[in-house]
Amino acid sequence: MKKILFITALLFSVLVFSQGSPDYEGGLKVKINEDGTKYFRIISWAQFWAQHNSDRPLDANGNEQADLNFSLRRARVLMYAQISSDFLILTHFGLNSLNADNMSPTGTRDASQLFFHDVWAQYNLNKNHAIGGGLHYWNGISRLNNQSTLNIMTLDNQRQAWATLGLSDQFARHLGVYLKGSFGKFQYRVAINEAETNNLQATAVPVNDGSAIYSGRRLLGSKEAGKAYSGYFDYAIFDAESNFLPYKVGSYVGTKKVFNIGAGFFVHPSGAVIADGAGNLSGEDVTIFAADAFYDAPIGSNGGAITAYALYQNSDYGKNFTLGTTYETGSLIHGHLGYVLPVQTKTKFQPYVSFDSRQIDALDDDASQFGIGTNIYLSGHNSKLTLEYQSLKYAQSDAVNTITLQAMIYL
Repeated sequence: MKKILFITALLFSVLVFSQGSPDYEGGLKVKINEDGTKYFRIISWAQFWAQHNSDRPLDANGNEQADLNFSLRRARVLMYAQISSDFLILTHFGLNSLNADNMSPTGTRDASQLFFHDVWAQYNLNKNHAIGGGLHYWNGISRLNNQSTLNIMTLDNQRQAWATLGLSDQFARHLGVYLKGSFGKFQYRVAINEAETNNLQATAVPVNDGSAIYSGRRLLGSKEAGKAYSGYFDYAIFDAESNFLPYKVGSYVGTKKVFNIGAGFFVHPSGAVIADGAGNLSGEDVTIFAADAFYDAPIGSNGGAITAYALYQNSDYGKNFTLGTTYETGSLIHGHLGYVLPVQTKTKFQPYVSFDSRQIDALDDDASQFGIGTNIYLSGHNSKLTLEYQSLKYAQSDAVNTITLQAMIYL
């Protein structure tokens, strides 16, 4: 029985991490015992960006900034291990968005530091259901809020879909407990989590302007605003996807036929705070709901494939909430479509388009974003190049146009 569970887990891990690669096979896996039922697995990846943007604002000293800039978008190491089919431990660490402006001479400042993205332990209740806890990525809301950064089809994830990043969590990971599993082709994940105290608005003060800030736990206390609740549920009409790990695949590059319909939620009671005319504070519930659909399938017999995704998300962060051009109370419609060209070669080409439309309550206005690009798969997602042009129009501001070339390798 243990051997069957181990083989199943190994097959799941290959499906999660080797989409479209003819070379990757099982990856970097180390057996601890002779039959391989005890093992640990290591995954490492890096994404390097060259980005051109002629619309960059002046720097802090009033100087013009260069149009072309380089950055290390992600550098990560993930390891998980099983010494029994009954439990699993996963550790994931790395850094993000390292560039010339946030580097330091000796690598000691925040942007240069490695930090834990995930650390969780999981206990299998049976072959289909498990419970776990720690700093985890078993998120609610949508597929994109559970997106793997190893196999995104577009250059990067849709930013508003990582809807709680830095507000109630640490870089899209909450500290809490989760329950996940499946009933046939129906999968679920639900969680109860601590809400972050020191978030992106850790120094914000609510004022009587009719708008909320996201500082419930800090200003109202952990008893009233300390917990957040989330869940995501999806049904597979065709091939079932793995839920061995939480990271949702962005494109299978023609290796599976998947059509999933999903819905999810995030609720943080009194997560937002608003002030009245006398300066009295009161909490407002943060609620985010979404529905989405994902389709990925081969076309014909010559290696062609299509990937399509659609998302509707309604976000209520409190009355008239906005934070930069990233978060706002309002709604989001997102879609992207990609097509793997039918060529009988190891190298594959996948042109794609994406579009967002956001409604912003506080501004009584909209934001839109358009992207067009192509992936060049040298060895599936394990070695690929991505070139993307993106244009963001936020309310009455001028459009910001960016061209990015990404080189990615993961092992």
